Amino acid sequence: MKRNKIKVIFVVGARPNFMKISPILESFKSKANTFESIIVHTGQHYDKKLSENILFDLKFPKPNYFLNVGSGSHAKQTSEVMVKFEEVCMEIRPTIIVIAGDVNSTLACAIVASKLHIKIAHIESGLRSFDRKMPEEINRIITDSISDLLFTTEASGMNNLLREGVDRSKIHFVGNTMIDSLLKYVSKAKKLKPWIAYGFSGKDYILLTLHRPSNVDKENSLQMMIREVSKISTILPVLFVIHPRTKNNIKKYNFKLPSSVIFTDSLPYIEFLGLMSKAKIILTDSGGIQEETTALNIPCVTLRDNTERPVTVEVGTNVLLGKISQSTYSDFKKVMTKFKKTKSTPKLWDGKSSDRICQIIEQYFKLER
Repeated sequence: MKRNKIKVIFVVGARPNFMKISPILESFKSKANTFESIIVHTGQHYDKKLSENILFDLKFPKPNYFLNVGSGSHAKQTSEVMVKFEEVCMEIRPTIIVIAGDVNSTLACAIVASKLHIKIAHIESGLRSFDRKMPEEINRIITDSISDLLFTTEASGMNNLLREGVDRSKIHFVGNTMIDSLLKYVSKAKKLKPWIAYGFSGKDYILLTLHRPSNVDKENSLQMMIREVSKISTILPVLFVIHPRTKNNIKKYNFKLPSSVIFTDSLPYIEFLGLMSKAKIILTDSGGIQEETTALNIPCVTLRDNTERPVTVEVGTNVLLGKISQSTYSDFKKVMTKFKKTKSTPKLWDGKSSDRICQIIEQYFKLER
């Protein structure tokens, strides 16, 4: 007797989700006789360069559903995703949803699925900054607590989940699917040589990204950021890829951008990956970039007091400098020359994480049946 296919919803909504989910979708293609894949795009990131262009870069399939949620407060955005995603689930009746990371869409869809008794697979489980002031930390903790399959990227993820009382049988150390995407596209990114368009030859610039509320939301910290970055640009040219949130706040407070810093709007994935690969050093407050620079073996200085990705510090590619302060410039000068090339790559960051996830999900349902 022929069995019905297992319906799987893959949720994307913010830029990092696409890099994490894209290779898993590729792996699931080989299981088309077993699984029916449905893509739901919540629209949490609606900026063309944060969403539309990345679909093109990753050859991401056209989503089956687009919820068009857009921006708003955490409560508004999360609640809108929940209402609209529930409607999709009631229509499709999926067996399992696959969600990634720690954005509001991840939390919202997990809550909906849990209450409808739909299985939940969480990609990038167990990461903890131990800073409850970060909305992402709340999203991680709640999502992990209600997930059925928890896929971890590094040893700290497993340790954190066990300490929180998660059943060991639910936890699977598979590696990092975002690195699957990076390894697939980095050669193409380098061939494009995007650094040339900004007047660089490679290894002769600092690449900067900032978007955390602690660095860019308050007038004083934003003003301090602009001043400190201007100083840093006297060491080496700075290319500032400016996030929409940061750009809007600079406009809100009517700040002038220093002429010594090169500014550009958010970039497509392939172009930004090329710029990362040839930067002398990267200055950021992004979680994902800490991982990507580790895979690329590029020095990364993180403008945060903590990280939920401690393996990047352990292998020596990442240094926590603390959030923007009056000493950012002087602290940066001290650490930027201390990086040493390392051949150490975190375990299972080998480009095959998505295949492992696909196999585990398939085996999970074989056992259930």
